[in-house]
Amino acid sequence: MNNTGIISLVIIIVNFIVSYKGLKDRAFFDRYSFVVERILLFREYWRLITSGFLHVSWQHLIFNMISLLMFSFLLEADLGSWQFLLLYFGSLLGGDLLSLFIHRHNGDYSSVGASGAICGVIFASIALFPGMGVSLLGLIPVPGWLYGVVFLLYSIYGIKSRNHNIGHDAHLGGALAGMTIAIVMEPQAMFANFATIIAIAVPAVFFMYVIITKPHVLLVDNFFYKQHHVFGDIDQKYVFDRANRQKELDAILEKIHKKGMHSLTKAEKEKLERYSQHF
Repeated sequence: MNNTGIISLVIIIVNFIVSYKGLKDRAFFDRYSFVVERILLFREYWRLITSGFLHVSWQHLIFNMISLLMFSFLLEADLGSWQFLLLYFGSLLGGDLLSLFIHRHNGDYSSVGASGAICGVIFASIALFPGMGVSLLGLIPVPGWLYGVVFLLYSIYGIKSRNHNIGHDAHLGGALAGMTIAIVMEPQAMFANFATIIAIAVPAVFFMYVIITKPHVLLVDNFFYKQHHVFGDIDQKYVFDRANRQKELDAILEKIHKKGMHSLTKAEKEKLERYSQHF
């Protein structure tokens, strides 16, 4: 099958379109971003995928798309378009599921970004083509495996610092998911590139074990992040928030009763529509 990288280009175009919409429209951004409470309590599972096409800034978007371009064409040509698409979305989902598990008790945690999927593409490429070279920051040529190590260390630090609502823990989950899917698709790579795969996978698995079994290591103060709010019981927060929403809904309904539907502001109409979906 002749692969021209069309799937990679489509993914990049969709990322730009959705991210542009999200950067211009905060309501759109909030509706499709990764939010633990909305996924676990309201079963808005689509956020596991849609959040991967939103970004916090143009810099975040462009950096991710450049990273994708560096690796995706070679990987798509090797795997084929449909298998590449499976690996991309498998990595995206794997990264977000890890993030959801890590932050399952922190209902207000939110993040966006294609980084989990892109890490999957990067680490899959390293597993299949460990000798490939990439250009670090567009200036310094480095081996692909070294780029992977640097990216892994940055992701580990990013998990601890929480310096934006970028899903750094999704980087780790996506990387391992992508590498695993690639090896399942081409099992001979495990034997041909065993040393490289183990060198990348072992520290990643170890750190995943640490953050799952000792989640308090995430709660660190540093230059970027000074305080982390944790809700001890997400169900308690749900009850509290539901009560507040009910009060707001009652006030809107009372206004309609007294003054009619036309008296509602645009914000009140949006709240009425949103609340009606969850009560």
